[in-house]
Amino acid sequence: METIQMVDLKNQYLKIKSEIDAEISKVLHSSAFINGPAVKEFQTALEEYLSVKHVIPCANGTDALQVSLMVLDLQPGDEVITTPFTFFATAEVLALLKLTPVFVDVEENSFNINANKIEEAITNKTKAILPVHLFGQCADMEKITSLAAKYNLFVIEDACQAIGADFIFSNGKRKKAGTIGDVGCVSFFPSKNLGCYGDGGAIFTDNDELAQRLRCIVNHGMFTRYYHDMIGVNSRLDTIQAAILKVKLPYLNDYNQARQQVAKYYNQAFASHKNIITPYQTDNSTHIFHQYTLRLLGKNRENIIKKMAEKGIPVMIYYPVPLHLQKAFSYLGIKTGELPISERLCNEVLSLPIHTEMSEKQLAYITHTFLSLL
Repeated sequence: METIQMVDLKNQYLKIKSEIDAEISKVLHSSAFINGPAVKEFQTALEEYLSVKHVIPCANGTDALQVSLMVLDLQPGDEVITTPFTFFATAEVLALLKLTPVFVDVEENSFNINANKIEEAITNKTKAILPVHLFGQCADMEKITSLAAKYNLFVIEDACQAIGADFIFSNGKRKKAGTIGDVGCVSFFPSKNLGCYGDGGAIFTDNDELAQRLRCIVNHGMFTRYYHDMIGVNSRLDTIQAAILKVKLPYLNDYNQARQQVAKYYNQAFASHKNIITPYQTDNSTHIFHQYTLRLLGKNRENIIKKMAEKGIPVMIYYPVPLHLQKAFSYLGIKTGELPISERLCNEVLSLPIHTEMSEKQLAYITHTFLSLL
C-alpha cells in the first residue's frame, strides 16, 4: 500500500503528465511567462464552466479577497460580517484594509455562517457580508443575498474551498459557488480541488463595471500601460500556472466526484459510532469535500492524532482556534463564550485524508485504524 497523504498531488499529476508537460513546454518555448496566451485561455474556459461573465485571474486566493474588497470602495471602519470558523485570510484582508470584521456564529451542522443570525449583527456601519463556503459546501446564499438586498449590502463570496459546488435555490435554480454574490473568490493552492503547482487565484463577477475595475486593480491600477488611474496591486496568475489549470479544469467534476466517493466510504464506515458525527450535507448545496471534517465527541483528540500518525495516517485540525479568539484579533474585545458554536467546533473537528487518488485499501486501513482507537 502506498504511503497515505492528506493530498496525493504526485499521483494525480502522473495520470495527466503528458498533457501537463506539453502545456508547460509550450510556455517555456514561448517565454511568455507573464500574461501569456494560457492565462486568457484558462480564463475563458473557467468563465464557461462557471457560467459567469467575468473571471479575473490573480496571484492567490488571499489577493482575490483583498482586491474584491478594494473594488467596492469601502472606507476604514466600515463593518463586514463574516464567520469566525474559517482560515485566517478571510478576516486578515479586512484588517489589512482597516475594515472591521463582525463575526457571526456558524451552524453546528454545516459549519457555515448562520444566515439566520446575520440580520441582528447589521448596523449602520455594515457595508458587506463575506460568507465562506467551508470545506466544499455553500453557505445559505439565498438568505444572504436576500438580506443584502434588503439592507443594500455587498456580498463577497469566499469560495476558496468550494470551486465546482452548486448552490440550489428554492425554485430549483442552480449556480456555482462564487458566482452568486457581487464578487466571488477562489484559490488554486495546490491542495485545492482545482489546484495549480504553486500559488494562484481568481475573482468572479457578472458586473461589467466591477470586472473592469478589478482588472485594473490587479495590474497596478492601470487600464493603459504606465497610466495609473487607481491605486492597485501586483497580482497576476503566471502563465505556467494558468497552463496547468487549463489542463486540470476539464477534470474538475471527476475530481469532485472522486472526493465524494471517499466521503461516502467514510460516512458508511462511521455511521453508527456514538463518538463520531459525520459531515452534514444541506439540501441547498452540493458538497465537493475539499476536506472531510467530522466531529469527535468524548475522546482525547490529540492522543488519537498522535496514534494515527504512528500508524502512518496523517490527520489535521481545521481549525484549532476560531478567528475571534486569535491574538491578532484581540483588539476586537470578543471574549470566550460569545460565539459558542464556533468555539465548540474548534475543539471537536478532525479532518481525515481525502483526495482523488485514494484506494479502497487505503480507505479500509484508515477507517479500521481510526475506529480501533475510539
